[in-house]
Amino acid sequence: MKIEEILKAIGRKQRRRTLDHIEDFTSMLGPESVYTGVFQGKDNHIIYGQVQGECDIEGILVLGEGSRWKGNIRAGSIVIAGRVDGDIQAVTKLELARTAHVRGKITSPVVAIARGAVHEGSIRMAKQTQITRFVDRREAVDEKNRERD
Repeated sequence: MKIEEILKAIGRKQRRRTLDHIEDFTSMLGPESVYTGVFQGKDNHIIYGQVQGECDIEGILVLGEGSRWKGNIRAGSIVIAGRVDGDIQAVTKLELARTAHVRGKITSPVVAIARGAVHEGSIRMAKQTQITRFVDRREAVDEKNRERD
């Protein structure tokens, strides 16, 4: 499934820098699905359901809103909008959306945390990098539109 189709299906425009690099997702786990085991490989994955296990992929991992992951995650780049109970290691970048709730150690050279995201644990980064905190413009526009209704 192409990234444009997924973003359109969830009502979002393609604006996130991490997602801008994705041509498509190789696999998707639906919201009513449960997976137990190990994710390994080089592809891009998007998860809306529940996973219990470990992850070691070279691609991009996206945990959609409402997703739940128990176990450690290691991926090239990671975008989290769901819940994670476990340690996270992003080789390139980690982004926590406003609906993210992470309990565990975070390791990444670049970390972006949206206002509203929750992290319980430590963050380990390279010496000369900093955490970027941001307000998701897309979410702010959606909230303004809801207030008008």
